[in-house]
Amino acid sequence: MRPLQTPLQAWLFAGALLITLGAAKFAIAGEPARIDFNRDIRPILSDSCFACHGPGTQEAGLRLDSFEHTTEWAVVAGDPDSSEVLARVLSDDPDYQMPPPSANRPAVTPAGAEKLRQWIAEGAEYQLHWAYLPLKRAEPTAAETDTWSRNAIDRFILAKLATQDLRPSPEADRETLARRVYLDVTGLPPTTAQLDAFLADNRPDAYERLVDSLLESPRYAERMATWWFDLVRFSDTVGYHGDQDHRIAPYRDYVLKSFHENKPYDEFTVEQLAGDLLPNPDLWQRVATGYNRLLQTSHEGGIQDDEYRAKMMADRVRNVSEVWLAASMGCAECHDHKFDPISQRDFFRMGAFFADVDHYASFVPIAENTSPAMRPPEMLAWTLPVYEQLQKIDAQIAELEKQLSGKMPSPDKTPELMKKLTEMRHQRVDLEAKFTPTLVTEAVEPHEVRLLPRGDWMDKSGEVVTPATPAVLNGPASDENSRLTRLDLARWLVSGEENPVTPRVVVNRLWRLYYGSGFTKTLIDMGSQTEPPTYPELLDWLALELVESDWDLKHVIRLMVTSSVYRQDSAPRYELQDLDPQNRLLARQSRMRLEAEQLRDTALQVSGLLKHQFGGGFAYPYQPEGYYAQLAFPERDYQASQGDDQHRRGVYTHWQRQYLHPWLLAFDAPTREECTAQRPVSNTPSAALVLLNDPSFVEASRALAARALTEPAKPATDDARLRWAWREATGRQPHRDEVAALADLLAKHRDHYAAEPQAAEELLAVGVAPRPEGVATAELAAWTSVGRTLINLSETITRD
Repeated sequence: MRPLQTPLQAWLFAGALLITLGAAKFAIAGEPARIDFNRDIRPILSDSCFACHGPGTQEAGLRLDSFEHTTEWAVVAGDPDSSEVLARVLSDDPDYQMPPPSANRPAVTPAGAEKLRQWIAEGAEYQLHWAYLPLKRAEPTAAETDTWSRNAIDRFILAKLATQDLRPSPEADRETLARRVYLDVTGLPPTTAQLDAFLADNRPDAYERLVDSLLESPRYAERMATWWFDLVRFSDTVGYHGDQDHRIAPYRDYVLKSFHENKPYDEFTVEQLAGDLLPNPDLWQRVATGYNRLLQTSHEGGIQDDEYRAKMMADRVRNVSEVWLAASMGCAECHDHKFDPISQRDFFRMGAFFADVDHYASFVPIAENTSPAMRPPEMLAWTLPVYEQLQKIDAQIAELEKQLSGKMPSPDKTPELMKKLTEMRHQRVDLEAKFTPTLVTEAVEPHEVRLLPRGDWMDKSGEVVTPATPAVLNGPASDENSRLTRLDLARWLVSGEENPVTPRVVVNRLWRLYYGSGFTKTLIDMGSQTEPPTYPELLDWLALELVESDWDLKHVIRLMVTSSVYRQDSAPRYELQDLDPQNRLLARQSRMRLEAEQLRDTALQVSGLLKHQFGGGFAYPYQPEGYYAQLAFPERDYQASQGDDQHRRGVYTHWQRQYLHPWLLAFDAPTREECTAQRPVSNTPSAALVLLNDPSFVEASRALAARALTEPAKPATDDARLRWAWREATGRQPHRDEVAALADLLAKHRDHYAAEPQAAEELLAVGVAPRPEGVATAELAAWTSVGRTLINLSETITRD
């Protein structure tokens, strides 16, 4: 509900309105701004015209998405009155007007019609869609009085705000800022010790030092891996039919390792799409090709080979186009795209890049003397814990061999070096036995790819096609003597100047992580149906910064989270309610609910239960009994992890596509059947019940209660313990009324559990974490209720 205005607020608002109206009158009286096709005209044509007169469909032979295709009578450059398009748009005759009422498309508004008139009068200049234009670096202008800006991001934002007579919000307090950047960069809130260390750091660059330390942490890699897994639909199960497990864990560890080591994004791309085609690929580069196996498939024995070959080719085209190009090519499987210049032929030519990784062309025997199985190739690979141990042992072996190959030591020194070397070599052999099978890509002879009319895999009448990128993108060309490969595709995707789309896509998605919304809201589609970016020059500036830094993701992220724009307070402002209700101009920071994995990770962190192991096997959090009852072929009995594995981060959770964990479902995590560039955010009673009753959150509440009863300095009163627990959960000191409310809750539940000892025992029996010694059952149960409340606070589950 909008707050009531005081007389002073009303007077100030009226004054601001008069100033704004005066500026508007001045603009109207002066020279009108020149029309920009991508900003002003393309959205009108896309909404109202392209469905019938776009790249996919040309009713009456008319196409309006480019001047070279538009007939002369439709758009007469320089002469709006002779242009049939404008006459049709302005007509109120249902038999003549465009779009016709039967088309179910929005009519062009009077303001839109006036823009069309001005555009035609100015020469009807067309532009390639903004996402496909070459990257162009425009340097932001800095006002002489600008003491606020820290980098180019700030100068771009500040210049735009000035055109709206707006100023940025003040900087957030240090506690809020620290919690924000911890959650954004690592996916975890700071511990109280970490928060206190930052608050005590009075150096001028304390915040920048904090950001650098977070970017170097393995926790950053775990947070980024979750982002990437949504895009590439990483899962531990096949998806179709029985949704059985498939072996892919080392690919997950490859992604973790790549983000931790800041592997350049271009190398990261090439290795996943075509690591097997690199000269002498190492083990990790081969593991990376597991990307090509992440799609849905089936282990059912009666499937049709041609059908699944078509399914999987289409799946790969959809994912590659959405992950790297933000181009929704999926509809072009059956027909030319109605809104973007992507043809059905483009779709199948893109699919032909993957004709050499076809699932059913890669037969590997299950065992000797058995027929080949319809399954993709696997190899034995490392997980990160084994890899780290191998590195240490290899370093020790190398040092011992160096000592033995140098000046010969005494014979006795020689009981000792040879014995140690033998032990190290035996340890290495033992570690090699712990290698894990993982799905990979091994190129085979490419099978024939035909254009399938209407996407029908049984229709063999379509033309045979060879690999190529969509024509509008001017990708790599083949000659008569060579065939383009996945390696050509991968290198073109991250070529920068030749393909400006990918760096824009990456920057747009990173911007959403740290500011709440992308430069353009639709993160999975940069086609003609999406909105133009709010800050196009800044988008290009950052995209070029990414390319020119050799695709250094940490460099771009550091620019984003050290800017003054990022550091702003997120409190709503009255003057922005109508002007910028979705905070697209960024005159303040955004508030965002934590993602599903972050919610559980936060609960484990504040409770002290979180166990860090970088990489390794999957974790199985507590789950309702019988939840997998409908899974067959084979039947499965879910076994929750025991010990430390139960308390690992969400990025390691076993991902069952058909039966995603209820906690993940309640908080909008995707099943990962398709690319997900942005998760929805819902607000449901089920989500609140998960925070209150899911065993992971109940156990975390009990552990937080145990900490409150045992960790604060003695003597600890209820008041001191409540204040301690509040700060552990939220990262700030509580207000007096907040402590009073918790105290009332604590007293009520002390009485309840003292009278109901069985209920207290049942509550405390949840989870595998040990109970503290010497604490009364009713007392621990009452404090567990306080913990459940703190973990369920909106402030706890929200960034800012």
